Amino acid sequence: MVLLINLGGFNMDSKLECINDKFLQEDLEILAHSNIPFNEMNNSSVLVTGATGMIGVHIILTLMCCNRINNTGIKIYALVRNIEKVKNIYADLFNRNDVKFIIGDIIENIDIDNDIDFIIHCASITESELMVKNPVMTIKTAIWGTDNILNLAVKSKVKSFVYVSSMEMYGTFETTASDVTENQIGGINPLKVRSNYPESKRMCENMCIAYLSEYGVPAKIARLAQTFGAGVLPSENRVFAQFARSVIENKDIVLHTSGKSEGNYCYIRDAISAILIILLNGINGEAYNISNEKSHTTIADMALLVAREIADNRIKVVFDIPKTNIYGYASENKMKLNSNKLKKLGWKPQVGLKESYIRMIGSMESYK
Repeated sequence: MVLLINLGGFNMDSKLECINDKFLQEDLEILAHSNIPFNEMNNSSVLVTGATGMIGVHIILTLMCCNRINNTGIKIYALVRNIEKVKNIYADLFNRNDVKFIIGDIIENIDIDNDIDFIIHCASITESELMVKNPVMTIKTAIWGTDNILNLAVKSKVKSFVYVSSMEMYGTFETTASDVTENQIGGINPLKVRSNYPESKRMCENMCIAYLSEYGVPAKIARLAQTFGAGVLPSENRVFAQFARSVIENKDIVLHTSGKSEGNYCYIRDAISAILIILLNGINGEAYNISNEKSHTTIADMALLVAREIADNRIKVVFDIPKTNIYGYASENKMKLNSNKLKKLGWKPQVGLKESYIRMIGSMESYK
């Protein structure tokens, strides 16, 4: 059972989307004026799942900004579980009627009376600790939830469907893997509980291919690198947010691993641009890596960059490695994603690693 609600009346020009966050607002307006073919979405309807998660929130805000600036008339349906989170995140936007919130659990049957033209499926458990503490729910949310949304796509005969996957689906490589393309694959140990996340991502990707083959769902897959930037949610606790808070609070960065794992990163504005370009220009049944190759680095080197160049050496990096993986971190990996396939669709990352931190920290400080 789901509940469809509309919060407030129509007054689209009364406010910017993020009146208190100049960094996020600038990102949204840059996206609205970008080469994304928003005209293909004129007067259409878009369902975004995981609408209180970082990716979902940014997609919804981008579409709202596009409505205001470009008068695209996009009707946005946002699937959420927690109405209180909706109020906290979207409080200043309740007076706009271009977004309707669907209150329900994705692992239950989702049925919307209105026609849906596009679906961006972002809903997923993304906190490593929850993957370890609640592995069954992590799997159910991924598999059952994706099946429900794909069934809705069949009923709605959607024009395009994007499943937001993760670089973790590649697993690990025995040796350093440079320029990993969408056709390469590493190993995942199914006997490790933390494997529930990458294994379920793989299964969901294959479900998209199955629904395309059997029911004609025009599904595409977006494989996200680690993504962060302006507008990161207050509840965010992944490593990039921890590093940023260390700068803001003038505290040392504490690493609970050796930091040798290599990370693939992408600024949030670039990631949202990529997802929307995949939605509108991507090829059905294809996967696309979303990663800024120039932002590739190890966790330890990124921590050092933040401590030295962002915090001006006011803080240092400290290693405190527990004997067991109590924090649920992913297995150490050494791979570099290749994003050439996505670039052929017209995408190009614009924001580097250092600027990503500067903009994220500025955004976080605006909410203090």
